[in-house]
Amino acid sequence: MIRDFLVWMSTELGKGPGEIDISWSDALASSLNFWGLLEGTHVMTLVLFAGTIFVVDLRLLGVLFRKTPVSVISDRILPLTVFGIVLMLATGAALFFAKPLVYYHNLWFRLKLVFLALAFINIIVFHYRVQRDIHAWDTLAKPPTKVRVSAFLSIASWILVIFFGRYIAYDWINCGKPLPHWINVAQDCKASESGALDIGAPVQ
Repeated sequence: MIRDFLVWMSTELGKGPGEIDISWSDALASSLNFWGLLEGTHVMTLVLFAGTIFVVDLRLLGVLFRKTPVSVISDRILPLTVFGIVLMLATGAALFFAKPLVYYHNLWFRLKLVFLALAFINIIVFHYRVQRDIHAWDTLAKPPTKVRVSAFLSIASWILVIFFGRYIAYDWINCGKPLPHWINVAQDCKASESGALDIGAPVQ
């Protein structure tokens, strides 16, 4: 069902009546200059967002700015964090819209989404559970264990999001190539246009 929707979005959405007319997705993917602008903006806003998150997390770990209250650092950095995440998500959605099937059948992209979800879950837990008693540890040089665990999970999650996102650009494990069976299954190569080819299997 998900793939069927992505096929429609990729090939039909916005397509004109003419035989040579292309969908909005194809138009975006084939726009070299705008595509490059989207990619560059996505990377830069990811760096901005992750960078501001890391500053707060390192303070929560008791590594940086130990004499500055957590609330002060958080309040100063929050506008940049919000600006970064809004543009990051918007440009990321546009990049996905341009090549939905390519990303859908990409293991790196799937892993990136997993850790992106974990990172956001950690943010929600921190703000609604961990941070409720911030008055008790706001000025401590080394916050309580629960706070440091949340900060560590945040840093680890965002590093993995960046790591897997970077590998999306490489075609090492693209469908259609001889791959371990578990990779073909993990990225649903069997349903892709390129098909699934397990290592050692005879080429059709």
